[in-house]
Amino acid sequence: MTTADIIIENARILTMDPDRPRAQAIALKDGAVLAVGDRTEVGELAGGSTRRIDAGGASVLPGFIDSHIHLFAGGAQLSSLSLGGVTGFDTIAAMIRERAAKNIDPGVLVAEQAAYFMFGGNEPITRHILDRILPDVPLALFASDHHTMWANTPALEAAGILHGREVPPGNEIVMGEDGLATGELREFEGFAPISDLTPTGGREMLGLQGHEPKSAPTAGQRAVDLGILRRGLAYCASLGITSFHNMDGNFYQLELLQEIDQAEGLGVRGRIPFRMLPGMAISELDKALEMRRRWHSDRLKADFVKLFMDGVIESTTADMFEDYDTAPGVSGFSFFEQDEFDAICVEADRHGLQIAVHAIGDAAVNRTLNGYEAARRANGARDSRHRIEHIEMLRPSDLPRFAQLGVLASIQPTHAPGGAYPVEPILSMVGHERMKTGYAWQTIRESGARVVFASDWPVAPLDPLFGIKTAMTRTPAFEGAPDERQSLADSIAGFTSDGAFAEFAEGRKGVLRAGAMADLVILSGDIEDAAPEQIDALRVQATICGGRFIYERGMP
Repeated sequence: MTTADIIIENARILTMDPDRPRAQAIALKDGAVLAVGDRTEVGELAGGSTRRIDAGGASVLPGFIDSHIHLFAGGAQLSSLSLGGVTGFDTIAAMIRERAAKNIDPGVLVAEQAAYFMFGGNEPITRHILDRILPDVPLALFASDHHTMWANTPALEAAGILHGREVPPGNEIVMGEDGLATGELREFEGFAPISDLTPTGGREMLGLQGHEPKSAPTAGQRAVDLGILRRGLAYCASLGITSFHNMDGNFYQLELLQEIDQAEGLGVRGRIPFRMLPGMAISELDKALEMRRRWHSDRLKADFVKLFMDGVIESTTADMFEDYDTAPGVSGFSFFEQDEFDAICVEADRHGLQIAVHAIGDAAVNRTLNGYEAARRANGARDSRHRIEHIEMLRPSDLPRFAQLGVLASIQPTHAPGGAYPVEPILSMVGHERMKTGYAWQTIRESGARVVFASDWPVAPLDPLFGIKTAMTRTPAFEGAPDERQSLADSIAGFTSDGAFAEFAEGRKGVLRAGAMADLVILSGDIEDAAPEQIDALRVQATICGGRFIYERGMP
């Protein structure tokens, strides 16, 4: 008789397998699920060397799959000062000055998770405000969405951009009437000169910018970067995440992850894209094919292309059909013309590459759907599972096109106002009518489209339990607005089986049944018994990936 390596029993197992949705026990062997069933039948697979774990009636789920993160940037941010949820000049200034006094951020002091109007009212953040906090030390605040940075005068001078600099369209060093930079830096190329001043030299941001290091990193720099990625992977494991889809990538990041995998085994399974930029020749997709050829294991693979169609609503850079209510004459910006984007989609699709596109404004979503439709016309219908990331605004006439084209809606529950963030700032910018189909999770689901959930860490908290809670508890944006709250079953699926489907791995991961990957998470309690508002009070007791414990807390 085959003997199990690990048996978890006395559990409330949600398998995500429609043929057997619940079980009491699960047995693991050689990195795969050996059996799922009742405690007695699974217990018969125990032997002298089997590790038996009593879950105490707690939930056991497939390992969480976060389908949209930025591992390198997130790992780097773990040691940064966070201003998440902090408002008011005095409080912010005190936190920054305390960090500056410790002198642990040489070059430029960067604070993360800054809100656009954190100093109160509708007052924009400028270098003059930041100069009042630190007049002599370079200081930069990174917006929580990672699409805007604000820098003080010393930082702008150190980066050589106080008097401006030419940047690609869609990126901006905002200039004031005095001919000097205001301190607001928009999009990746706008704030790249500041990132270059950080201890990492901005290497954690290169995958977002679609660049490789300008020169080969030294052994010391590689050691720093490997440490950052290891911290990020360990943090993922501590939250029950066994797989992630990165949304930035380059050869350098892949080579670092491969080095970790070869040294100790990559604890969390990773999927990395090729980052396609505006103006790139179509032939650059050959790099995506090279990535796919070199990295295609169950632990580390590179098999899709990532693009940005627009920016974000908060900085009025999301591409909209109509002007922002708070900025007449401004409707955002698209990084790609339709014909250029269509050509990329046709060629990537022809090579069997999945495409994922950041599209937040309704015009950006429309343009992305048009590109996917162009690929289908040119290459014929296939199971492409192309994705749109975020979809914060949606023109009603585009709603049925997701299901018609087989496009996945990749959504981040914690981005939506009414959940983790207040409604009024976004509502004032887009108005009630557009908000009716804004952040339209349930509306998209009911259209027949496949919905997958993710965090977008470090833009938002990584914890999948917080994401599940937010998906279930978000309130309507205003009286009479659609209720987009999610069921527990759909919310869990969004972070498990739907994530597996998004990477063509359904049946092998995101589900607990015989033969599937032994990727699972043991919680501290019963998720079905918890009130939706209390789901994130549960804790991860253990995370197992490929039959190996990658995190455990007080397990027998």
